[in-house]
Amino acid sequence: MTSAIAVRQLVKRFGSLVAVDHLDFSVAPRETVVLWGANGAGKTTVLRCVLGIVPFDGSIQVLGHEVCAQGKAARAKLGYVPQEIRFPGEQTVWETVAFYARLRRLAPARATALLDQWQLLSAARQPVRTLSGGMKQKLALVVALLPDPPVLLLDEPTSNLDAASRREFSVLLDQLKRSGKTLLCCLHRVGEVWKLADRVVVLEQGRKISEGPPQLVAASLSARTVVCLTVAHDRMAQAAGLLAARGFAVERNGMQLWVGVPEGRKVEPIQRLLEAGIPLLDLELGNP
Repeated sequence: MTSAIAVRQLVKRFGSLVAVDHLDFSVAPRETVVLWGANGAGKTTVLRCVLGIVPFDGSIQVLGHEVCAQGKAARAKLGYVPQEIRFPGEQTVWETVAFYARLRRLAPARATALLDQWQLLSAARQPVRTLSGGMKQKLALVVALLPDPPVLLLDEPTSNLDAASRREFSVLLDQLKRSGKTLLCCLHRVGEVWKLADRVVVLEQGRKISEGPPQLVAASLSARTVVCLTVAHDRMAQAAGLLAARGFAVERNGMQLWVGVPEGRKVEPIQRLLEAGIPLLDLELGNP
């Protein structure tokens, strides 16, 4: 069976920096694969290479079409939801979707059907700037789904959402998965990864360090217990510095701090932050 996505010996350099280093992985039709790793691991760069919007060395195929040699055919099979949503704020929801439908020469009925399916029809006359973060993400999803692509790429789709919006969008991703779409996602929240992924590809400094079903990946990395802490954006630097000074390995990933903790010290990062008056907004315990 032809892979939905096949990545072979992918290398991407930015000057002397090797962002992706001889990466191999594939995604089967109807499979959900999550790229996982800290900021700077190369996740977003991989998606941009699959989209063909940056040059790279190696080979990427989308449903048998070479991204470099057959870029138009490959991109026709892809839908993309970026991390940062940037639609014109003064346009209404309907104007935004209708514009992209016209670009793709699709009937207005397709736009209406998708807005209805994803519970945005009641907001069709609202300016985009008035939408919540969750509604903007759903709008981006509607635009990506307009041509009904078999493969969807999603770059940290829940990273800028509040807890309620994250839960709602996670349900939408599960619906897409059950509908038969092939999904390649960058996610960083442990619970979302473990719930959604059929397979996880763990990246570290552009290299694949583990791959497999979530449970097997967790077992292979079990010695690297991590507490994932969410604090206010303006307290991130203070929290990271405080924990690093206490001897913890700290990495920032989206809106979270990943804190490596040895056995017997799992609660200590939380205690230290609370003692310093830095409130926790959320926390997860994982095994990245």
